[in-house]
Amino acid sequence: MTDRTPSTSARVWSAADLADDPHQAKDKGRRIQRMFGAIAHRYDLNNRLHSFGRDQAWRRRAVQLCRVQAGDDVLDAACGTGDLAEAFAVAGAASVCGVDFTEQMIALARAKATRRAGSPRPTYRLADIMDLPFDDASFDVVSIAFGIRNVADPARVLREFRRVLRPSGRVVILEFSQPGNPVIRVFNGLYTRHVMPVTATLLAGDRSGAYRYLPRSVSTFADRETLAGMMAEAGFTDVSQQPLTFGVCTASLGHVAG
Repeated sequence: MTDRTPSTSARVWSAADLADDPHQAKDKGRRIQRMFGAIAHRYDLNNRLHSFGRDQAWRRRAVQLCRVQAGDDVLDAACGTGDLAEAFAVAGAASVCGVDFTEQMIALARAKATRRAGSPRPTYRLADIMDLPFDDASFDVVSIAFGIRNVADPARVLREFRRVLRPSGRVVILEFSQPGNPVIRVFNGLYTRHVMPVTATLLAGDRSGAYRYLPRSVSTFADRETLAGMMAEAGFTDVSQQPLTFGVCTASLGHVAG
């Protein structure tokens, strides 16, 4: 299997596209699918390097916030290469299922699962998280890491999460955010807008524009407060948020009434 195919390595986001709000693109879903197909082969490496290793700590914190119990069934939405699903498996969940609509990501997640010692091993399937292929009340925990801003309709996805959760279920959302400290916010902006796009693009050999899209998609997406409001509108209660690493990332936790 090759790392990429011509169809996934072509330009997805042009400078003109990113001058506007990329979340308003009518074909956003198709673009996101092609983009992640193009960068899947270097996705983990870029995450580790450009978060200075913090991405794994953020995932572990998300798992801790969910207070996973031995009998819990977990759904990791937009699972990518399976890092968060693996973290839930390590925490002792009864079962972990990851879903993503990018074949290249799912292939890497499945390969990672085969290398894992112990049980359970996460299972993975291709699916669009705006229309989850699961019955109502199928899971105790639903998670999504750095994916809510990439869907065409985040409110619809949140309603789907609420639908598939059981009473007393939990949802945790990891997403990039703007640091509250103005000095850190300036340096973070310089890094994400000017340094990371160049180095990550070179490392991935990417022509899709993925790492130009990333900072633009963060700056044009809902802020923490708006996301918390969207979670409440979808039916989640006791919504709380925890800034991580000076607010570069935020973990948002919601509950389903028991």
